[in-house]
Amino acid sequence: MEGFGPRIIFYIGNIPVTETVVNTWIIMIGLIIFSLVITRQFKKVPTGKQNVAEALVDVMNKLTAQTMGEDKKAFASYMGTLFLVLLIANLFGLLGLRPPTADINTTFAFAGITFVMIHFFGAKRKGIGRYLKGFLEPFPLLLPLNIMGELATPISLSFRLFGNIVGGIIVVSLLYGGLSSIGAFIGINNIPIFQAGIPVVFHLYFDLFSGVLQTFIFIMLSMVFISLAMD
Repeated sequence: MEGFGPRIIFYIGNIPVTETVVNTWIIMIGLIIFSLVITRQFKKVPTGKQNVAEALVDVMNKLTAQTMGEDKKAFASYMGTLFLVLLIANLFGLLGLRPPTADINTTFAFAGITFVMIHFFGAKRKGIGRYLKGFLEPFPLLLPLNIMGELATPISLSFRLFGNIVGGIIVVSLLYGGLSSIGAFIGINNIPIFQAGIPVVFHLYFDLFSGVLQTFIFIMLSMVFISLAMD
């Protein structure tokens, strides 16, 4: 694709395989290997890598319990997995690779999962009749607005994450282009002196700080929305 969209890496028949697909598979394979390595040979008294694994699980259990309530702590396994996937995806720019979350298809897929979980577990906890009746509150005339509000949830979740990540890519790309032009203007375009140091600060913000922040926001909103639907 042209512009700032994901490039097509190769084709399988007539099906294009983009950077998003390739990088997502890299992340999944990496997490599978990480989970297999870190969970091998567990002992009653944890040491080394087992301490790391148990610390990650404990932090996610506490965060889920504090946000959603003790009765919903079972969601911690999904939220923890989602957190790791989104975090690594958002930080992929630090490796010089395109973050999968810079593709609206990826962020909308994750937001779609949250949307399904909101209504599935809401209906499961309250019962279908009581749950559907909630769309008529506080009075039936607000039914269209309540439906629109629910449909807006996956759109806002996906575009918030996508916009911040792809916005960072665009800003950093424009910065590199501008610094390259300055170097060419003063006659040192063969020595990337400006590109070597100045963009570091922007990478730290857009790739590191913003990536971690947007991951946390997505997870927290997912937990809050699901919890509200069930209460």
